[in-house]
Amino acid sequence: MLSRLGALLQEAVGTTTGNRSSRTEFRLSMEVVALSDISPQEGREPSIDLLQAFVEHWKGITHYYIESTDENTPAKKTDIPWRLKQMLDILVYEEKQQASSGEAGPCLEYLLQHKILETLCTLGKAESRICGCSSHLYKMGSEGQQDGSVGKVLATKPDNLISVPGIHMGGENGMRQQVFQFFSKVLAQVQHPLLHYLSVHRPVQKLLRLGGSVSGSLTEKEEVQLTSVLCSKIQQDPELLAYILEGKKIIGKKKTARESTAPPKDTAGHRDKDCPHSGAPSRDPGLDKEHCDVPALSIHLPAETEGPENGPGESNLITSLLGLCKSKKSRLALKAQENILLLVSVASPAAATYLTQSTSCCVALAEHLCQLYRSMPACLDPADIATLEGISWRLPSAPSDETAFPGKEALAAFLGWFDYCDHLITEAHAVVADALAKAVAEKLFVETLQPQLLHVSEQSILTSTALLTALLRQLRSPALLQEAMTFLLGTEQQPAAIEDSPHTLGTHLIMHCDHLSDEISIATLRLFEELLQKPHERAIRSLVLQNLEGRLYVARGSPEPESYEDTLDLEEDPYFTDGFLDSGLQPSTRPPPAPATSSDGKTAVTEIVNSFLCLVPEEAKTSAFLEENGYDTYVHDAYGLFQECSSRVAHWGWPLGPAPLDSHEPERPFFEGRFLQVLFDRIARILDQVAIKTMPSRAPGWALEGLSTRVDPFGSSAPQPLYLSPPYSLNLQVTSVLSRLALFPHPHIHEYLLDPYISLAPGCRSLFSVLVRVIGDLMQRIQRVPQFSGKLLLVRKQLMGQIPGEHLDHQTLLQGVVVLEEFCKELAAIAFVKFPPHGPYLNFSPPPEGQV
Repeated sequence: MLSRLGALLQEAVGTTTGNRSSRTEFRLSMEVVALSDISPQEGREPSIDLLQAFVEHWKGITHYYIESTDENTPAKKTDIPWRLKQMLDILVYEEKQQASSGEAGPCLEYLLQHKILETLCTLGKAESRICGCSSHLYKMGSEGQQDGSVGKVLATKPDNLISVPGIHMGGENGMRQQVFQFFSKVLAQVQHPLLHYLSVHRPVQKLLRLGGSVSGSLTEKEEVQLTSVLCSKIQQDPELLAYILEGKKIIGKKKTARESTAPPKDTAGHRDKDCPHSGAPSRDPGLDKEHCDVPALSIHLPAETEGPENGPGESNLITSLLGLCKSKKSRLALKAQENILLLVSVASPAAATYLTQSTSCCVALAEHLCQLYRSMPACLDPADIATLEGISWRLPSAPSDETAFPGKEALAAFLGWFDYCDHLITEAHAVVADALAKAVAEKLFVETLQPQLLHVSEQSILTSTALLTALLRQLRSPALLQEAMTFLLGTEQQPAAIEDSPHTLGTHLIMHCDHLSDEISIATLRLFEELLQKPHERAIRSLVLQNLEGRLYVARGSPEPESYEDTLDLEEDPYFTDGFLDSGLQPSTRPPPAPATSSDGKTAVTEIVNSFLCLVPEEAKTSAFLEENGYDTYVHDAYGLFQECSSRVAHWGWPLGPAPLDSHEPERPFFEGRFLQVLFDRIARILDQVAIKTMPSRAPGWALEGLSTRVDPFGSSAPQPLYLSPPYSLNLQVTSVLSRLALFPHPHIHEYLLDPYISLAPGCRSLFSVLVRVIGDLMQRIQRVPQFSGKLLLVRKQLMGQIPGEHLDHQTLLQGVVVLEEFCKELAAIAFVKFPPHGPYLNFSPPPEGQV
């Protein structure tokens, strides 16, 4: 049988230029040999020497490159794929035979000691047929044996091989695909740990660089298969990370450890894997000499690194995976992203530290995110950005059913990759998560977005603000959320003073809420509204709570009022105008009597609710004429939003009641903070906000997208035929943010924003006092508008889409009145659900279905 096998192998090597039919017969005959002789039969030893068969198959591959003159035959049409398959089968079979001893077999030792993987990597790099005079190959192998074994020469001097005269490098033939497949199958099917060996992980590194060097190559599928096997192996044994991620610069060092005859003492156990075992079957002396003369491998950790390999020439598993993530084939790109996810979620702290400190993994991921950002158009409509809300990294393509706009695919790719980075940070080891979050914050937030947010160009400010809002909406990982909070709000924890100059990005953004361009103001208000919905206390504390500490807005030493009239002396109240008392108009109802108080001194919820509902005069109310479910609908919506907000802040440890007042006068005057200052100034101008400057080419009504109660403030799903002017849209957004703030279950926020009966310190204002002043201004203006009630009702019907829109005199004022009425009803509903009759700030069971 051995003679028959040798004759067949000799015939295969010597007749490669023969016809294809003879080669087919050879393959069939060899398959018969493999099935009948290599397979075990009832426990008997195989009838052929596995090592000799393995060596002959390998020689058949190398001799093919020496003797073949056919440059155009693809590798898959030669016997190379079949020989590689036979070599793989022999290795797997041998390992099963050696399972009881747990030692490496002679064929595996031959694979390791003769650098077969290194040689295959060289053949894959050539990606061509090596044809020509074989004497050159024998000459190059003078340092080895003159037995025609070209494998050692290919492995030791691959570059010289290509430049030797007489050796012709033909066109692409698919050999690289065969090499990738063989590497993947050997590493996946051979259970013996291989990647620790220098003769394995070094060619793996070279093959990864080979695959990652060409974008969109024909071997993308095979590259993904190899990286999947490697990431799976690293997941099982994190110590392999240091071997596989050893960069190109490390390999190129002269001091890189080479094969030595004496292995280190601490790796003596590995030496047995590199030399024949005493229990191995007897072999031909020539074969023993051939593979025993090769020095034993020295297994050790890679050479010390000099830090992350950020040079442009670096290419390893990380860069290979990143290159595959850019594949045009979505399934391959998704598989590559899943492989990176496996890599960063290693459980070993040492491996995670190596991944962050000795590789450019985190920086490379963040850099790709910035590249996608720069690939988008400089000008994007905020309405277009909103249409791609909810892009997932698993399905990053833009929805096909949406209206196309310039830059749609680029925007979808950017949002998809950001979602992927956010998911990586969520699933990664804590060390990797922190490093990646810092890299994204530094590269994207600080270096890319911040200059756009502070730019003098209004278009740059508008686009970057809308994009940042979309990113916040997708953000889920705690580590990246922490970095986003630091980026937007800074690190200061002290209350702001009115004389402080803006010196942080957050302060500049707050100023953008009162920008000359109403569209920039709307976009920035949306940004803060999204920020307030994130599960992080830093946002609400930095914007509001730190300025309400100490309750400096409450007057010191003033006795408890005995009646409502004692608390509001209208003639002396600075927030009422003189004309209000002489106008002849009266509030919708008489001011309520002295509010009832509970045993703990809290104002009854009925009085608070009525204070907001009765704030707008009857002449300015229109909802009753249209039979709307006004207040009840707001209560239902407010209940759900309040429950959601309460569950989000439950673990923040907020007090159930306000802090006790200090009897001494405060050392500093009360300042509500720049955020509330801007919001109060905006709400004070709700009746006459004029669009000083607006950006062109905006889609009508885009500012209504946001909080659910703001999309259609009247509960109608009818289309809006009326062009919604920027002041109306801005008023909606201002009231939306204030409603978000009022929902927070903190006693100071509830007191300052929702309690109409607090005794304010001199010079202080609350939300209710601002609204009272707005009502006083309104009651004066009503006298100057003829047929005010009829026009107001007409404008409301236009906003609801019941009648066609047409321009009316005082339209900004009338729209502002409609928003003001709805806002007061919403505040009353929020006060009701936050301050139930059985006590404030307590959890209560949801009402029966269909009831509030």
